[in-house]
Amino acid sequence: MTAAEHIQLVTVEEYLAGELRSKVKHEYAGGHIYAMAGATNVHNSIAVAFVSSMYNALRGRPCQPFNSDTKVRVRMPTHNRFYYPDGMVVCAPNPTSDTFQDRPVILAEVISSATRRIDEGEKRDAYLTIPDLSAYLLIESSSPRIVVYHRSDSGFVPRQFEGMESILPLDAIKAQLSLAELYERVDFSAPSEDDEESQVV
Repeated sequence: MTAAEHIQLVTVEEYLAGELRSKVKHEYAGGHIYAMAGATNVHNSIAVAFVSSMYNALRGRPCQPFNSDTKVRVRMPTHNRFYYPDGMVVCAPNPTSDTFQDRPVILAEVISSATRRIDEGEKRDAYLTIPDLSAYLLIESSSPRIVVYHRSDSGFVPRQFEGMESILPLDAIKAQLSLAELYERVDFSAPSEDDEESQVV
């Protein structure tokens, strides 16, 4: 018997129940859980600005934003995954008793050198399988720059928006995102430390 056969995988039900009790957030991939470390102030500032911008743009309309306390469930061909994106917009929300969403239209991750690999790799590949998803935003924390993967007839196409004067259209929700508003409280001249969002437990 190999060492791998001794690993006790966590069921979805156990994971969801555990998150309700845990003081630390965890992400989940096919039975494995990953603890999330704290983020830097600049990371949180950008994430809050994104959710605030979406909230203001969508007031009085059916679609609504959620912050990083709400999980998204990704149904992969062989397993389920649960991630905590930094922000999302949902137009067909799950029941209010759920702790996750299944049908985000917009997903956003604030990235740094510490999180780039997973945000541009594993999470991107998983997020782009969500049928309702229209756009995935990779928001830089070290400069005013966003790479957005927009859904098109031929699949998801990346497009870059750079500079404080840039405005990113989000046609699926009839809204837009101003980089000047998103980065309003960020001082790019100040030294910063990379944030580490997750580590294996």
